[in-house]
Amino acid sequence: MQFAITTTNLQKSFKDNHVLKGVNLAVPAGTVFALLGPNGAGKTTIVRILSTLLQLDGGTATVGGFDVKSQAQDVRGIIGLTGQFAAVDEKLTGRENLEIIGRLYHISAADAKRRSQELLERFELLDAAGRAVKKYSGGMRRRLDLAASLIVTPPIIFLDEPTTGLAPHSRNTMWTIIQELVKEGTTILLTTQYLEEADQLADTIAVIDNGVVIAMGTADELKDKVGREQLAVEMENDADFAKAVTELGKQASQHTAATRTMQFPVEHGVHQLRAILDQFDEAHINVKSIATHRPTLDDVFLKLTGHEAEIKKEETK
Repeated sequence: MQFAITTTNLQKSFKDNHVLKGVNLAVPAGTVFALLGPNGAGKTTIVRILSTLLQLDGGTATVGGFDVKSQAQDVRGIIGLTGQFAAVDEKLTGRENLEIIGRLYHISAADAKRRSQELLERFELLDAAGRAVKKYSGGMRRRLDLAASLIVTPPIIFLDEPTTGLAPHSRNTMWTIIQELVKEGTTILLTTQYLEEADQLADTIAVIDNGVVIAMGTADELKDKVGREQLAVEMENDADFAKAVTELGKQASQHTAATRTMQFPVEHGVHQLRAILDQFDEAHINVKSIATHRPTLDDVFLKLTGHEAEIKKEETK
């Protein structure tokens, strides 16, 4: 298997703050690889090191076969980067931004105009192409920022939380574009706080917490760490919930006082489900509702770390 990006024992500190504590990654070419974790986990630091914006303190990293430390210029020639904040000039129009970036890449004026037109159409920005970027919405700026990174289509693209703050329509547009890029052979390393985003886009997910990779695999592989299916049981009141935790807490994979809910892994089908509910009856615990569901990446995070992820579950803007 050919790897587009690799890191071995990657380390980075800012004074006494050890942000990365030995991160090992191997990103297959032509795939989406997601770094999933809460704020402060180290995701952006990894991207900044891999895109040569930040020096590593220890370990090694390669991008497209080039060492990020000794061959930084070669790395810059094969990557695109969209950071957390738009890097376009808000005083210029959308079209002017793209054409100027094309000229900075040393492509002809005619090719820069042609490529800008293609990208404006692809990112649904054609109607706003002649407007100053300062008049764009946040979602439009985000799409323009990604378009700018594709003026010269690079084989490897880093997307640092590309859909943060986007409305659902803009988010879905961005997801479609990312999927199209991968179909064309591009390798994408994506950082995200959105559980749904990693689930939807990524071929491989690395879950990062406190500067280390705590799990890696496909979404299904990670969910299997929790169990194929979960039984969620909601109690009638706080007293029933407290009693349930005392009587059945050791069997539960999760219990949440705020919702008076306990979750149980169900590995052996309906017989195990019936046995769990029989225990509630025998303990005279009043159950308000029951439901079964496939584990989520949130369940995975809780299972692996012992605490809930401070990760965004859905768009709100």
